[in-house]
Amino acid sequence: MNSAIASEINQRYRYNLEVHCCELLSGELLGCELLIYELLSYEASAPAMTTIAVIDYDMGNLHSACKGLQAAGANTLVTDSVAEIERADGVVLPGVGAFDPAMQHLKSRDLIEPIRRIALSGKPFLGICVGLQVLFDGSEEGQEPGLGILPGTIRRFQREPGLTIPHMGWNQLQITQPDCPLWNRIPADAWVYFVHSYYAEVSNRTLTAATITHGSQTITAAVAQGNLMAVQFHPEKSSTAGLQILSNFVQFVQQTQPVAA
Repeated sequence: MNSAIASEINQRYRYNLEVHCCELLSGELLGCELLIYELLSYEASAPAMTTIAVIDYDMGNLHSACKGLQAAGANTLVTDSVAEIERADGVVLPGVGAFDPAMQHLKSRDLIEPIRRIALSGKPFLGICVGLQVLFDGSEEGQEPGLGILPGTIRRFQREPGLTIPHMGWNQLQITQPDCPLWNRIPADAWVYFVHSYYAEVSNRTLTAATITHGSQTITAAVAQGNLMAVQFHPEKSSTAGLQILSNFVQFVQQTQPVAA
């Protein structure tokens, strides 16, 4: 068998032809050709891998979130191209840092209106950390208007004795939307990882999918409305629970009919 063909098939299918075709003599090319044909036919008939666009606007390290999504079976595309985001099966808007720079970076890339349109189109959409905060009307942290997709304002934790701000570390979720797709196989009191000084004060409480308590303050940890979901914590840093949440989002994307943004 041609070693170049075997190498190509090994790389593409992780299928060791040298072992499974060891009984074939060099003259029995037809048998190997048939096996290659079967593998290529499988590729043609197999469902296309789910593509999730991870929006790149210079507001955070995207590598960890991408790895978690890839581990769940998705192909990730880090991009700021509107056309590529619209073609993707699902969208993730990550982010770390401050509210105003996040909005300014989105504005400089002409992503404000496209993100609004895509988030409201029915396409699965997940915001993470600052990616949750910019979905709201505005923030006490800055002057820039938010995307205004969800009603509410980003507030700073109130100071109280013994309370650490920023809230940095593990905290237990109190799930308020048990049917939210993100919580599939997630314990009601799962521990997840936070790094933030601000949180979403949601005008419509039915949007709140989970809360946490920091000191005496109970605040929004996640929101969900149909296709649109967002979390204040970092699932990519939240161990087994976080990886399951990313996997749940990928499954939600796979189960959702394709939506043209």
